[in-house]
Amino acid sequence: MAGRARSMGFSILQKALSSAQRSNAHRSILCPTLSNSELLRNYATASASKEQKIKVPLTMYGVSGNYASALYLSAVKSNTLEKVESELYDLVEASKKSPTFSQFMRDPSVPVDTRVNAIKEICAQAKFGDTTQNFLLILAENGRLKHIDRIVKRFKELTMAHRGEVKATVTTVIPLPADEEKELKATLQEMVGQGKSVQIEQKIDPTILGGLVVEFGQKVFDMSIRTRARQMERFLREPLNF
Repeated sequence: MAGRARSMGFSILQKALSSAQRSNAHRSILCPTLSNSELLRNYATASASKEQKIKVPLTMYGVSGNYASALYLSAVKSNTLEKVESELYDLVEASKKSPTFSQFMRDPSVPVDTRVNAIKEICAQAKFGDTTQNFLLILAENGRLKHIDRIVKRFKELTMAHRGEVKATVTTVIPLPADEEKELKATLQEMVGQGKSVQIEQKIDPTILGGLVVEFGQKVFDMSIRTRARQMERFLREPLNF
């Protein structure tokens, strides 16, 4: 039942994706204004002439976006983008496996000196590079370690854009069959055009009841049975006009 419903939703989704305007998939390459003085004080401080030559591939906002952008600029300048990405991913995964470490990073009562010394020891043991270590020390000094998960997620968005990768999140009740995933990827790839590659991430959510939901860029294509049921319910509740 769920498989048939998903197939029907997939067919409708294909038509919706194909009719979407291709221009929306191509975004301007802008460089956000990093207003956080704490970021600019000790980090990513190259000469003005060199700074202007490097731009972030996506516009980022908020605390996590500003930190991620500053890290991206520093990593590109030091030619360590992939290394920094890998090291930060390892750190986040380690925090997920260690409740004590996770609590330490989020506890505002931990003295600054304690946080800084702990980060230095962790970086030394993990043999993190200078770019990653300096960045983590700034987070520790400014009490921003609690935002590390969100910062790394935003940084990942920048590295994907740097490589020309576009992420599409597909939510279904059961894993999407290989042939349907391939067909969906081909449809999305046609939308983004040449020079970019679509990366599909699958999520399982039994609460959607069937069908599928695709989050792609700023678009959400909701073909789930749950959403259709809600729409039908609203329709049935509306008064009839004869």
